[in-house]
Amino acid sequence: MLPELFLQRMQDELGDDYPAFLASYDQERHQALRLNPLKRVESGESMVKALTALFGLEKVPWAQNGFYYNPESSPGRHPYHEAGLYYIQEPSAMAPVGFMDIKPGDRVLDLCAAPGGKSTQIGAYLGGRGLLVSNEIHPTRAKILSENVERMGLANTCVTNESPENLAERFPSYFDRILVDAPCSGEGMFRKNEVALTEWSVENVEACAKRQDGILDAAMRMLRPGGRLVYSTCTFASDENAGSIKRFLERCPEMHPVNGLEFCITRDEKIPFDGMLQLYPHRVRGEGHFLAVLEKNGSMQEGDRRVTVGRTSPFLPAKECKEWLQFEEMFLRRPIESVVYHGDKGGLLLFGENLYLVPEEFPDLSGIKVLRPGLHLGTMKKNRFEPSHALALVLGPGDVRNACLLSSNQLVVRQYLNGQTFAYEGEKGWFLVCVDGVSLGWGKLAGGIMKNHYPKGLRIA
Repeated sequence: MLPELFLQRMQDELGDDYPAFLASYDQERHQALRLNPLKRVESGESMVKALTALFGLEKVPWAQNGFYYNPESSPGRHPYHEAGLYYIQEPSAMAPVGFMDIKPGDRVLDLCAAPGGKSTQIGAYLGGRGLLVSNEIHPTRAKILSENVERMGLANTCVTNESPENLAERFPSYFDRILVDAPCSGEGMFRKNEVALTEWSVENVEACAKRQDGILDAAMRMLRPGGRLVYSTCTFASDENAGSIKRFLERCPEMHPVNGLEFCITRDEKIPFDGMLQLYPHRVRGEGHFLAVLEKNGSMQEGDRRVTVGRTSPFLPAKECKEWLQFEEMFLRRPIESVVYHGDKGGLLLFGENLYLVPEEFPDLSGIKVLRPGLHLGTMKKNRFEPSHALALVLGPGDVRNACLLSSNQLVVRQYLNGQTFAYEGEKGWFLVCVDGVSLGWGKLAGGIMKNHYPKGLRIA
C-alpha cells in the first residue's frame, strides 16, 4: 500500500504520466550487475560471453559494464560473485557515477558510500590510479562498505567512518571529484524495499532535506576549484532533489550546474538535460533515481596538482618489513606496487601487525576513524608473513608463482568456499586459488593437501 500523501503529490507532479507511473508498481523490477574491469581475466571477451550464457545478460544503456540479468539465474550465489567478478547493483543507481567524468589519477571522495556499489564503480574508472576515499558515517554500514571494497579488488581506496563535517575540516579543496549519494526518504525504492515504504512520512522527507543541506555544504568545502560534484538520491521528493540543489546554489554561489548533458534511456534514445535529471520506473528499466551535476567555479593550476594534505607517519623503511619483501620475492612474479597501481608509486604503512600498501600521496589521517587505509597486504608475524584475503583478490594467476586453477563446475570450488581442505599436487607453500582464472583466495600446500585460508566470516555452507 503506497502512502496516500505520496500518491497525491506524484499525481500533481506527473499529470498525464501518473497512470503509467502507478502501473509500474505492479510490474517486476529490473535486476542488474556491473562487471568489474579490475579483475584481470585472460580473455575478457570470452568471460562476457560465458556470463551472458550463464545469466542472460543484456546491456544497461547508460552504464559502462552494466548488464541486466535473468533473476532466476541467481548470480549472487555463483563463485564468480565471491571472486568479485561483478557487483549486483540496481540499474538506475549505476547512472550518477558515469557523470563524474573521472580520470585515472584523480582524487575522489564518495561521501555517503555504503554499501559500496557506487564506490566500487568509481574504483573501476580510476583503474588503480589516484586515490578514492570512501566514507560512511554509520559504523555497521562502514564495515559492509569495507568488505565490498575488498571483494572488488580496490587497492587505492581508503575506507573511513566519519561525519562529513569532520572530513571537511581535514580536506579543504582537496578532491577533484566528489559523489554525494545522499541519505534520503527512499521513495524510488518502494518497489524494491518494503522498509523504505513503512518508514515514509512527510516529516521524514523534511528531515532528509535538512540533513542533505549540511552534507552538500561539507562536500563543497572539500572540492577543489574546477572540480565536479555529483549529487544523487533514490527518491522523487522535490524537496530532497531539485529543492536541495536550488537551496545549495543559493547558499554557495561558487558552484554552478553543468549544462548540455545527455542521458541514454535506450541504446537508440538519448534525452538532453541541464544539470539535473529525474529517473522514473515507468520511463526507464530501473527504479526511481535523481542526479545533479555541479562544478566549482575556477580552475586548478598545473602546479597545484601535487598539493596534498601532509602525512605525519612516514612510510615503513624496507629493512623493517623484510618478512613481506621475502614473501613478495618468493611468491609474486613482480612487485605488488606495479601490479595494482599501474605506474603510480606507493608506500607501506604498519598498524600493529597489519601491513598496508597505500598510494604515495596518501594524506594524514590521524584523528580520523579509518577502517581500511589502503590495500591490506597481510600480517607481520615473527619471522614470517601471512598474506591477507584482500591481497589475493587484487592478484591474478599471472601475478603469482603458484596458482591453483579450478573450474567453476568442479565441486572442489564449493568445498573451498566452505572452508574445506582438498588434495592437490605441487610445490610446498602459498597458492592463489582461482576459479576460471579469477582469484578466490589463498591456500597453503603441504604434503599434497591444500590447507584452506578462505576467511571464516565469508565461508558459504
